[in-house]
Amino acid sequence: MKTIRRVSLLSLGLGLLLCAGVIAAAPAGPAPTVPATASTATSAGTPAGPLYDPANLDPSVSPCVDFFRYADGGWATRHPRPADHASWGRLEELSERNRAALRAILEAAAAPANPPAAPDNTERKIGDFYASCMDEAAIERQGLTPLQPELARIDAVADVPALVDELAHLQSEGIRVPFGSAAIPSFRNSAEVVLDVREGELGLPDRDYYLKDDPASKKIRDEYGKHVARLLELSGLPAEQAALAVPKIFALETRLAQAMKTRAERRDAHGNDHWTTLPEMAALTPHLPWERYVKDLGVSGVSGANLRSPAYLKALDAELAGQPIADWRLYLRWRLIEGMAPNLGAAFVAESFHFDGTVLRGTAENLPRWGRCVRSVDGHMGEALGRIYVDKYFPPAAKRRALEMVDNLTAALKDDLVTLPWMGEATRAAAQKKLAAIGRKIGYPDQWIDYSPLQIARGSYAENVLAAQRFAFRRQIDQLGKPVDRARWNMTPPTVNASYTPPLNEISFPAGILQPPFFDPAADDAWNYGAIGAVIGHEMTHGFDDQGSQFDDQGNLRNWWAPADLTNFKGRAECVNRHYSGFSVDGVAVNGKLVLGESIADLGGLKIAYAAYQRSLAGKEHRVDQGLSPDQRFFLAFAGIWAASASPEAERLQLATNPHPLPRFRVDGVVSDMPEFARAFSCKTGDPMVRPDSERCQVW
Repeated sequence: MKTIRRVSLLSLGLGLLLCAGVIAAAPAGPAPTVPATASTATSAGTPAGPLYDPANLDPSVSPCVDFFRYADGGWATRHPRPADHASWGRLEELSERNRAALRAILEAAAAPANPPAAPDNTERKIGDFYASCMDEAAIERQGLTPLQPELARIDAVADVPALVDELAHLQSEGIRVPFGSAAIPSFRNSAEVVLDVREGELGLPDRDYYLKDDPASKKIRDEYGKHVARLLELSGLPAEQAALAVPKIFALETRLAQAMKTRAERRDAHGNDHWTTLPEMAALTPHLPWERYVKDLGVSGVSGANLRSPAYLKALDAELAGQPIADWRLYLRWRLIEGMAPNLGAAFVAESFHFDGTVLRGTAENLPRWGRCVRSVDGHMGEALGRIYVDKYFPPAAKRRALEMVDNLTAALKDDLVTLPWMGEATRAAAQKKLAAIGRKIGYPDQWIDYSPLQIARGSYAENVLAAQRFAFRRQIDQLGKPVDRARWNMTPPTVNASYTPPLNEISFPAGILQPPFFDPAADDAWNYGAIGAVIGHEMTHGFDDQGSQFDDQGNLRNWWAPADLTNFKGRAECVNRHYSGFSVDGVAVNGKLVLGESIADLGGLKIAYAAYQRSLAGKEHRVDQGLSPDQRFFLAFAGIWAASASPEAERLQLATNPHPLPRFRVDGVVSDMPEFARAFSCKTGDPMVRPDSERCQVW
């Protein structure tokens, strides 16, 4: 079920969208009580098993030949991908355990209370939201009734100014349209919140799906046309009109796709920085009345905006002027129906899943209803749900241990910055200053979202979704003109993910990921540093990857590098680009530039985690456990968090759209660049997991 959340995942990213991850079928009924031993249980009370299980290995292959297969091949064999998942790995496994815990919370909240809770009670709201989602009979009875006011607004659009009004309105409803706006910290002054205007989202996952001529792309485009027609028919258009609308909609999206930046180009922060005054915006796009648009958004005092892509907006302006209003009405109808289809009746849900799930991702079955409803509540009221979750399942001791590890990783990265031979003193001082300024968000927010303005009722699930999306947009856009609120989180507490945010220079680790197999306060340091330590190091390194390195200690887009040091850095980053560009899947090469930031962070993160782990061993016995040395346990823990498999369709989609490499490349790509790994497993020069010194990459 689609939500308005737009989390910039600069972090883990195993599958396609971790923040909107999927869930496999599970037995009915509430989750059991959490056992007391953290190392043997998860938040939902289902056994997690030890952080290391010898059965996860594939001993038929040497760790020096293919470490990913050696470390994770047994796990993949014993954990086949469920029919309702496009990908399945340790991340999804943990996400499902968390959602089982959330299900128990929601079922309790949805149960009739005696006496009933007040309508403004937050726990009642999440219960009502969940109950409205689970009431399929009511959803079927209502049909398109919840969307009739929106459809009537679209049908009333008669000219370009009214069209712009409707674009702004749909944005505020959480519906994807050809361009979008958000309130973000200014690239040039991170203490100031400004309006940011960027390219919108297309019906297909990426611009290249419209432009490539390979057989797979052509097949997907053909299926997309059928998908558009079917949903338009379900919305009430006669079949003939729906068929005539498809080429118009597709042609418009294709022209917009041609004007869009590639995903790799969007990673260039300087290329996204175009502060433009309202008069300059009016000159750039004369058919897009910006002052009227800003008024439609319900904000005041806006003198200009940052334009991510002026060229795209100019192309959009031509479309606003050149296309018949009737065609634009069809397009907006499509955007509304497509965006809301997962929240409507069974026919809409089935069609939405067929294209988004089966065609694009190769998923055979949709998620169980409860799983979709849990995900929807987490997406729309995640902090209300998450507040109960952390009270039940995230003890203060886990937060303290995680913060201790962050301290140790910070010290290790500081040591690295002090000793790097390729960095000059001025740049070194600036880098240390940035490291010291990195903010930390661990577990959950210190200040929770106030949901009192949000009205939720059991009567209509679709209306609840729209209300929640309006609330989220309003809360976000209302930041304009105010000081940056650094207390805000961009993920919900149960989320299995982590992030670094360049304009805030901060790292975030929700409670959801601070559990096995990533983290266990009772486990051996080797396992924790190899798993969550690598994740912490990864996020910290994002502050110094090809993108994060463009921002200073305060989050301002500013070059703090001496020229020679920047040249050295870019050369080392190019080594990583070449390395990952050499990987491919069924003849489709990895886009090294697209995955560059994540790959630098993976490599730097594991090296920093290894250094921090070595620091932690001072004065301790270097014991062998289960026949494994401390260093072997460290690297197996790292590989273990990436155990996964995916459908061919899901892998193709990830290669095209995701800035994270596929799991096997994340593991083998990193360890093959680390002499410490070769020593741990006695690998020799010439082994596939030992890159020659002349080719070995090292940034941090």
